[in-house]
Amino acid sequence: MSEQQAVDTGSGPARLDGDAILDLRIRNARIESLALHIFEQSRLLSAFLEGRACFDVPDTLARICGTGPVAYQMSAVQGLESALDCRPTAWIQAMRRVMCCGEWIASHSLHIYLLAAPDFLGFSSLAEMSRDFPDEVRRGLRLHNLGCELIRLFHASSSRAAGVRIGGFHHVPSKAQVRQLVERLRAALPEAEALVAWTGAIDLPSSEQAFINVALRHPDAYPMCGGTIVSSTGLNIAVESFERYFQVHRDPHSKTDYSLIEGRPYLAGPLARLNLNRDLLPGPVAEALRKTGIAFPSRNIFHSIVARAAEVYFAITDAIRLLDGYEPQASYVEARTRAGTGFACTEAPQGILWHCYEVDAQGRVMRARIVSPAMHNQACIEEDLFGALQSFGPERTDEELRQYGERVIRNYDPCIACSSDFLDLNVVRS
Repeated sequence: MSEQQAVDTGSGPARLDGDAILDLRIRNARIESLALHIFEQSRLLSAFLEGRACFDVPDTLARICGTGPVAYQMSAVQGLESALDCRPTAWIQAMRRVMCCGEWIASHSLHIYLLAAPDFLGFSSLAEMSRDFPDEVRRGLRLHNLGCELIRLFHASSSRAAGVRIGGFHHVPSKAQVRQLVERLRAALPEAEALVAWTGAIDLPSSEQAFINVALRHPDAYPMCGGTIVSSTGLNIAVESFERYFQVHRDPHSKTDYSLIEGRPYLAGPLARLNLNRDLLPGPVAEALRKTGIAFPSRNIFHSIVARAAEVYFAITDAIRLLDGYEPQASYVEARTRAGTGFACTEAPQGILWHCYEVDAQGRVMRARIVSPAMHNQACIEEDLFGALQSFGPERTDEELRQYGERVIRNYDPCIACSSDFLDLNVVRS
């Protein structure tokens, strides 16, 4: 490996990735300072890829994230294909988008029902919520399973998308498999529409935040793979230009990296995507959103649950569009090694996922750079917490502040929320 990093394990007890500590200093009912510490053990991810054959990278990265393995593979294969000048067919690109649809459906359903809805409806868990909302919980489980089935079409799984390779797939499904799944997708459309209505009817907190939205933008499709990087401040750049406009730093009081645009935090993920791309939604999805009465673009981060529901509905409709009249084709195009540099950016369920790879003439990875959705949102989470908790009321009890802080954080990257006990709160009042 060409890169070495020291891992500071500290002298305290062992901690899990995702453990979060929030330090608050409150004076005269005003928040004087706030610091969010999210523990993330150094994974040496980029250095781990260096020196490896580029053809090994997609399967390696599929193990990184349990809720976003498809997105990690899509950014990897597209970045490496760019470096190798390998150009998959339009059919392969369409089938990759089907896999992304499956991941969005599975991940968003998981987040809505396991994390967000219990928070907003006053339940401590999905099991507790299921006693009062049994039909809604069953609907969520059916939608999650449907998303997983879409991913498994390509001999992948919802936690390890091993069916993807540079140039295409290791396997393509039969017409009979696809026909059966399309029937299930069509049958799920009313449930997806009902999900938008249900989330839109939840009594969500009102918390206006002046955040910058960042997402991909495609000229004629709601963004998943490819396009330019745009922002609500007018940015519109090619993915190759990412490092000219975004600055990635190491958080001085945490063990995570974070990214800024022009020195400012920004929001990535479903709400940012919807705010910037709502004009590209198909008619039925746009109409379902209109019926909620929520005005988009929205500056209320709690509307992320509605954005996730809308993207579930969209992903089902898009998968039907892509698979209707399905005919199997060649599963991959051959990729030959050469020296080069490639870039790619996809929309993971949690936000944009940017990759860059430099490979040598033998196809070995000489340098890799990855900016994950958590890194995009880290600074925005902290800024949002400051404003949200100040509006909520610093005079409230520590337990009330902790619970509200968890709600705010859970609107962002679910990897933080579901990998640990979550939030410890340290409050100093004076």
